[in-house]
Amino acid sequence: MAVQNSIIEQRPLYNTLPVGQDVIFVISNEDAVANYEKVKFIVDIHISGTTPPDTTTTNDLVGTYKTTPNNAGVGMFDLRNVIENYVKADNMAADGSSYKATVTTPEERHPIHLIDKYSLNNNSARYMALVFAVEYLGADDGNNQDANTVRRQVGTEVNSDLFTLFNGYVKHTDKLIIGTPVNDDFGIDISDFDLSVPGDKFLTNAPLTQYANLEDYGTLAFLALDDKLDHIDLQYYDSAGSSLGTESITRDVGNGAYATWDAEINKHLLFFGCFPANLQNWSTTFQALVTAGTIQGGEICVIGRDSSNVGITDFYKIKLNCPEQKNYEPIRLCWLNQWGAWDYYTFTKKSSRTISTKGTTYTQLSGTWNESLYRLDTYRGGKKALRRNATERISMNTDFVREDDNVIFEELINSPEVYLLEGFQTDVIYAALNQYVTPVTLSTSSFARKTVANDKLIQYSFDIEKTKMLRTQSI
Repeated sequence: MAVQNSIIEQRPLYNTLPVGQDVIFVISNEDAVANYEKVKFIVDIHISGTTPPDTTTTNDLVGTYKTTPNNAGVGMFDLRNVIENYVKADNMAADGSSYKATVTTPEERHPIHLIDKYSLNNNSARYMALVFAVEYLGADDGNNQDANTVRRQVGTEVNSDLFTLFNGYVKHTDKLIIGTPVNDDFGIDISDFDLSVPGDKFLTNAPLTQYANLEDYGTLAFLALDDKLDHIDLQYYDSAGSSLGTESITRDVGNGAYATWDAEINKHLLFFGCFPANLQNWSTTFQALVTAGTIQGGEICVIGRDSSNVGITDFYKIKLNCPEQKNYEPIRLCWLNQWGAWDYYTFTKKSSRTISTKGTTYTQLSGTWNESLYRLDTYRGGKKALRRNATERISMNTDFVREDDNVIFEELINSPEVYLLEGFQTDVIYAALNQYVTPVTLSTSSFARKTVANDKLIQYSFDIEKTKMLRTQSI
């Protein structure tokens, strides 16, 4: 008698999910568990970085995993440890985007932070589809009928829905939603990020008002799960709040996105360069405001709109810092945030740089011993440095900040990827652009959340260390 199909008893509640959460599936097959020996539940995981995977082939099969029934007779899988290996941060812009009007190609590569307008993702999102089945002693795999062999039983397969994964994680304080009591599916509701109704969000927990210097680069990322977002408007204002003009950047191929939305996963999460330096790359309107000195101290308002020009995101404001009168060196950091996109902050107050060196020494003989005559060269002899390696550390301070900035500093302290980001500058021909993004580690290991009630004025200090050691000449 044929064994019944398996049943998916529990699964993530939503089909779009961050990989950094419990991705639980519960599978049952009462017939197999009750009537057969050496029963195991099987899951085939198919993950694709292009179009939805075809589960009838092994083209996108990344692994097959098994588990034994628990005391309730069901198989439980937590796929988080597997699927989080197939998404990662996008550090480089995708092909088809541009930097200072130079189109990104495999040969002309640009950091994602420097893009002119839009960029697709290369690594941040993936498709996932699953096939569950059962194996047991004496199962019929359609080829071999040996009753003493454990094999996969044909006809017990059940397919999951298609899931969209992205490189985010869930905090313990994030509210999870539970489905009906019948199945108890659970997950985090990310509908605030799907850009479908006014007030939806870009992929950041940063406050709606951010601050930047005129030379600062930066991006906002967003989920594009359908064709809802048609263009992004940039509105410029001077320091008095008077309008200086508006620009509209359509989501299309010419601007680094695409002409028609389709099922390719790299089109489902996009980055948009909207900080002052990104605009200086390409916008003659913004460049004219910079030259005239009218945008300094003003702000850039960013909002996404649909094809009917209805706003479908919150208003994000980027206020331009006035010049620092004490000539403190600005330090701009960028880091991977909770949702797999990038957050930015410019430290405008006092900073200090410390260089520490570590070397290898040896003792050199005085004079010359391998020539026809002994020569007393005074530069020879004594203790010498064979090599010197230098590490740079930077201490930096914020200005007085608001309480709603606390969340981004908490994510900074927890982020696995932190970089020092240089500002707008003139590039030489065929520049490798290696000077813009420098990997660093955060030496500050604790963060005490401050509040106005407790601390009155809120200011923070952070220390970073450049991860690349400077190697000097060897003797």
